[in-house]
Amino acid sequence: MLHPGVFVSKGKSSSLCTLNMVPGISVYGEKRIELGATQGGDEKKEYRLWNPYRSKLAAAIYAGVKSIHMGPGSKVLYLGGATGTTVSHVSDLVGPEGMVYAVEFSHRVGRDLVEMSKRRPNIVPIIEDARYPMKYRMLVPMVDCIFMDVAQPDQARILALNAQAFLRNGGHYVISIKANCIDSTLEASVVIASELNKLAKDKLKPQEEQTLEPFERDHAVVIGIYRRVKKAAA
Repeated sequence: MLHPGVFVSKGKSSSLCTLNMVPGISVYGEKRIELGATQGGDEKKEYRLWNPYRSKLAAAIYAGVKSIHMGPGSKVLYLGGATGTTVSHVSDLVGPEGMVYAVEFSHRVGRDLVEMSKRRPNIVPIIEDARYPMKYRMLVPMVDCIFMDVAQPDQARILALNAQAFLRNGGHYVISIKANCIDSTLEASVVIASELNKLAKDKLKPQEEQTLEPFERDHAVVIGIYRRVKKAAA
């Protein structure tokens, strides 16, 4: 197990997989495999293969990040849920004791996310603009981790606003940065360095940075910790 809830299937080639919270059902056509002890009466368990070409989080794990901070029982705010490909795997990771609050701006794309959540009770779909976290403040409690995959020029600011609203002190964030969405005139490394500085100024201290080649070009995943500003004593 590479990370809590992340497993490796070893066949002709090794593949990441997660324990399927809804056995018998694929979310995006992914392959499912059954594994389990043949002796001792243990039931077989079903796992879903996790494609790094379809998921930035899977790509980051393949690339060697040390921790994704989304283990069993975690509460995760997911910004940029899209149709739910990676959301479904995070749902597997946190398990029945955890929760995933998945924010997606597009009503059209969000339909698939809403439909999937009907089978996965640990997903709360939220069709809103992540720039305005106060619009969904009644739906999201304090969380342990924020995952962000929103390709926007102001994504560092969007993350900071959501961290201030929902991320516990000492909680972590995982952000996917697509350099050419921020500034296509600069080298990717320059853009990413600038984003790291923005995050740090908002108390989002970067701890890990990992490029996503060969799965994604000019992408990096940054993982860090949030330290809230202590209020002065009255």
